[in-house]
Amino acid sequence: MTTYVELQATSHFSFLRGASSPEELFAAAAHLGHSALGLCDRGSVAGMVRGLSGQEATGVRLIAGTRVDLRDGRSILLYPTDRPAWSRLTRLLSLGKARGGKGQCWLDWPDIAASSQGLVAILVPDAPDERARLDLAELREAFGSRAFLGLALRRRPGDYARLRALDDLAQGAGVRAVACGDILYHAPERRPLQDVLTAIREKTTVDSLGFKRERFMDRALKSPAEMERRFALFPDAIAATADIAALCRFDLAEIRYQYPYEQVMAGRTAQEALAALTEEGAARMFPGGVPPAYRQQIDHELRLIGELDYAPYFLTVNSIVAESRRRGILCQGRGSAANSCVCFLLGVTSIDPIKHELLFERFVSGERKEPPDIDVDFEHERREEIIQWIYETYGRHRSALTAVVTRYRTRGAVAEVGKALGLPRDLTKMLTGLVWGWSMDGIPEERIAELNLNADDHRLRLCLDLARQLIGTPRHLSQHPGGFVLTEERLDDLVPIEPARMEDRQIIEWDKDDIDVLKFMKVDVLGLGMLGCMNRAFNLLAEHKGISVGMADLQDDDPGVYGMIQKADTLGVFQIESRAQMSMLPRIKPKCFYDLVIEVAIVRPGPIQGDMVHPYLRRREGREKPEYPKPELRAVLEKTLGVPLFQEQAMKVAIVGAGFTPAEADQLRRAMATFKLTGGVSHFYDKLVGGMVERGYPKDFAERTFKQIEGFGSYGFPESHAASFAKIAYASCWMKHHHPDVFCAALLNAQPMGFYAPAQIVRDARNHGVEVRPVSINDSHWDCTLEDGGGRYRAVRLGFRQVRSLANVHGAAIVGARGGVPYDCVEDVWRRAGVPRAAIERIAEADGFACLAEDRRQGLWKVRGLSNGVQKGPPIGVEEGPPFRII
Repeated sequence: MTTYVELQATSHFSFLRGASSPEELFAAAAHLGHSALGLCDRGSVAGMVRGLSGQEATGVRLIAGTRVDLRDGRSILLYPTDRPAWSRLTRLLSLGKARGGKGQCWLDWPDIAASSQGLVAILVPDAPDERARLDLAELREAFGSRAFLGLALRRRPGDYARLRALDDLAQGAGVRAVACGDILYHAPERRPLQDVLTAIREKTTVDSLGFKRERFMDRALKSPAEMERRFALFPDAIAATADIAALCRFDLAEIRYQYPYEQVMAGRTAQEALAALTEEGAARMFPGGVPPAYRQQIDHELRLIGELDYAPYFLTVNSIVAESRRRGILCQGRGSAANSCVCFLLGVTSIDPIKHELLFERFVSGERKEPPDIDVDFEHERREEIIQWIYETYGRHRSALTAVVTRYRTRGAVAEVGKALGLPRDLTKMLTGLVWGWSMDGIPEERIAELNLNADDHRLRLCLDLARQLIGTPRHLSQHPGGFVLTEERLDDLVPIEPARMEDRQIIEWDKDDIDVLKFMKVDVLGLGMLGCMNRAFNLLAEHKGISVGMADLQDDDPGVYGMIQKADTLGVFQIESRAQMSMLPRIKPKCFYDLVIEVAIVRPGPIQGDMVHPYLRRREGREKPEYPKPELRAVLEKTLGVPLFQEQAMKVAIVGAGFTPAEADQLRRAMATFKLTGGVSHFYDKLVGGMVERGYPKDFAERTFKQIEGFGSYGFPESHAASFAKIAYASCWMKHHHPDVFCAALLNAQPMGFYAPAQIVRDARNHGVEVRPVSINDSHWDCTLEDGGGRYRAVRLGFRQVRSLANVHGAAIVGARGGVPYDCVEDVWRRAGVPRAAIERIAEADGFACLAEDRRQGLWKVRGLSNGVQKGPPIGVEEGPPFRII
């Protein structure tokens, strides 16, 4: 009976070292007959949740651990035996990452010794020298019976003699030796890829690696029987692997995430506080009494939220939104939050789920029991204020952003492998030019022939093959745009925290898919440029016209606004301003809000690739009849004319048409939501098409439906997400239609954003009857402002922000020094404002001195007559302009 357990397997989450994924390692372990596998990436547990998934898929038990390389050169494998030991390990890694910064883990021996309780430690020295003997003595003192010495074959002359000497050293120190495979990949075929990864890490070519290459190649996972044969001279080292596996009973599934308990009302539980806040919102929304449909939905949602204990999560989001409003930052919940009547009444979203018939179960389901996920967009320029408020409120030991695993796609893989193999740069550039940016499919053979390349060339063939293997391999961890994980206790008791590249940001080592597996809740704090524009517009509207409105106050049924949209007069508005959208608007001719929801969703890669656009347009124009083979399908697809445009519809089609369970339909939704990773829906083909055929649907209809749904693998919108974006699109269109002067000024002040340059925005405003006045040294502020005009609208005065290359600080200094006393000449600006001559020259180039009867050329002449540097104080003389014009 075999007893060997592999305890030293490195995955590709030891970035640019391991050449196999945790899933591949566990699949290979199951095939080879392993009962357990120790996963120990370097200074990281980033791949541990993938290892947990491998355990569930194969039955091979995950032994969670890590390898730490100390700053003095020692390498130690650490494995927690229980849940408290896991927390000590994650805190230890967090300490090392805080010291080392992004991508580093700096630890010393005292740090290891202080965290030793409950951890198994395996010292992995290379040579049986005096240094190893001293290190082993320290290890024994700190870890006691949980100290071991690792034996790994190196395939060098005298290797067994080296192992015997190490074994004698262990016995002399009173510790046991343990056999290790030092695995870097799951199968021998991955060895060339591992060499390429080493070359990428060392920034050299494979030909020039030399001693930087791994010094022995036998690093593939082997069967227990083979390892026992290789370590036949060390039977106790084999037995020690099984003893360690028996000792390390910690299971990652034991982690119990606890959301912060939100105490917002004294003497009330979180559920009671949420109910009270919801009722307050309902009273404000419906002063004459809550309509029955809303009352029924409120009671249903609160009951389900209470059963799943999600009230603290809703209170957190409400607190964040309330803080945003207190600071005057415009925000808008989107995505699944729009399905919730509670979110609507709390003011998290301005989408009315009753009016728009959105299902709460798409957001929170008692069957799935998945944590809710609310996305809130904030003004992108001020989002950092909210992020730092969250850190300050919850503490940096309780809050961090989730990671994003940056993986190689086709272009990056071909470029890196080509460089590592020494291919000419122009050749790799030609190859990468054959694929689109998000491709994960490699370079097709037929595309190689298009370049007249020799497809049989060994190095070119090797490059393409290795690039395909590299696709999907993690390159590094980056930070999520705004996905916060918050905890009641210390977050680094659950997962290591490391600094992000951005100042004052920190991330955990797991990404959003990992935390979904472990049922962590996430609050997304995202940025949206149009919200900054709309907040400026609302403020200008209140200041200059006395009209006080907000996003939620705008009714979405103004015929004049839809008339403007139907003419594609949408330059500068949200979402529907691109050329593709403008070409679609006259065809769809939106007449109501739901038409706008469809417009937002339909001009996307998913619907286009799924061949949904033209069938929908033909049916909308009356040139084709919608197809509903069965009544239950009509109920699902009637409002989109038989075409499944939204994720929710695809899920319902799978349930009612193909017999999917709700859980299977949710897996389909997850596959559809995987933007940038196409093909995730393909493995549902047999289940979906076969299920529909079994239920009497024609096969061609079933296959056509599957093809449409498969388009979501590129990009598929949920209906609630489209509704949230449509609300902002409508608000921006309302502002442009009724107040083009306000919209122009706000849009210019929110630049850079959108598709259009300031000159195009100005020209469009003038076409709508708005007077746009130029930059003026005596009238402009930093932002564009509104002034009294002679026509229907206020005049827009361009601000100093529109002056090319003028720094904000210099523009502010000019405005501040001007105060209520206008400047009377160029020298007066230079003397009073104290800004460099170059800043004044920028304003002259923008013809900003025209108000002083100085045209652009005369203004520049006088500015260049000033001495260099900054002047404050009495005038020292300015060179006069030329006495005549040169034509």
